[in-house]
Amino acid sequence: MSAPVFHTLGCRLNAAETETMRQLAADAGLGPAVVVNTCAVTTEAVRQARQDIRRLRRENPGAALIVTGCAAQVEPGTFAAMPEVDRVIGNLEKADPAAWSALASGTAGRVAVADIMAQRAPAAPVMQGQSARARAIVQVQNGCDHRCTFCIIPYGRGPSRSVPAGMVVDRIARLADAGHAEVVLTGVDLTSWGADLPGQPRLGDLVRAILRAVPALPRLRLSSIDALEADPALLAALAEEDRLMPYLHLSLQHGADLILKRMKRRHSRADAIRFCETARRLRPDIAFGADLIAGFPTETEDHHAQSESLVAACGIAFLHVFPFSARPGTPAARMPPVPVETVRNRAARLRAAGAAALARHLDAQAGRCLPVLAEAGGVARAPDFTPVRLPAEATPGTLLQVRIAGHDGRTLIAG
Repeated sequence: MSAPVFHTLGCRLNAAETETMRQLAADAGLGPAVVVNTCAVTTEAVRQARQDIRRLRRENPGAALIVTGCAAQVEPGTFAAMPEVDRVIGNLEKADPAAWSALASGTAGRVAVADIMAQRAPAAPVMQGQSARARAIVQVQNGCDHRCTFCIIPYGRGPSRSVPAGMVVDRIARLADAGHAEVVLTGVDLTSWGADLPGQPRLGDLVRAILRAVPALPRLRLSSIDALEADPALLAALAEEDRLMPYLHLSLQHGADLILKRMKRRHSRADAIRFCETARRLRPDIAFGADLIAGFPTETEDHHAQSESLVAACGIAFLHVFPFSARPGTPAARMPPVPVETVRNRAARLRAAGAAALARHLDAQAGRCLPVLAEAGGVARAPDFTPVRLPAEATPGTLLQVRIAGHDGRTLIAG
């Protein structure tokens, strides 16, 4: 091994940040190393990180092993105590050229993790090209000011910080010039973008600015959003801008009002349904994804049934189900738990509801002609992010018009 090897766990933002670290490590001249970018969202994520670190050490006995990411930020001592680990750096340090220079020169301490909760400077823009120019991810926001009772991420990412609009537009213009046909805006709490900037612009203002300033960009997409924080300009852009893709992934988490309150979420069940109805009225071809947690502490069978019924009530096509896993350090970890077997059973039932919803969504696409963006491996994405299997390989990044012949339960098949 001559160049550093990077191993990424967790979210899309982590994946984008890994690409930034790769460049910083190369610029600093870092030699043989394994860099593990960790996730802290659940106890299982931390366990997985520790397991992967042990495996990566066995596979790379002579390389320096560096751990960073949210788990390293929240639990630096946990990773510093592992004999397999040489260095631990925090989420601020992993974006700092000076930290990588210190790692390359051998002058870095064993642990370098700053107080991220004191960070107030605007977020640094991060971008990642994917699928050989098909799609790029641009981070426009980092951190979170909310305190959901199940979530440790604010302590790993710090307070909400936005990338100024001018910097975002500049990055996206360069990506479009380089041939990327689609850009995805991402962040820890994307719909909070702008609250810390002069004049407090909203995410809808940013979307409008991008589409106005970068006419060469064919497709703009949003990652996960908080439906309650969707501003009027964003909804107007959804209705009026064909280049803003008709897909929203919603951080819903549950379908019962009492559980939402115990989660310290800021929306009700009725709010979620109302938002989906409004968005669908404004953009009839829209599809929704959503996150739902099964087996949150104190959840009853009736509460769970309300989550199951929310899938159909909101018309969710792409459901991500998370069995509740207590995260030490969060209020939810101190609440009366649901038995593990019940959590698993409810998660399975939610997944079944999600599979049925996806089948309904795929059934409705039969016979349609759709503009799709080709990715590697003979797959493409429809505007509503539904995967489409192409009849033949196409150059990633190519926009194609295809007719949908059917589906296999998970993916549309182009005829």
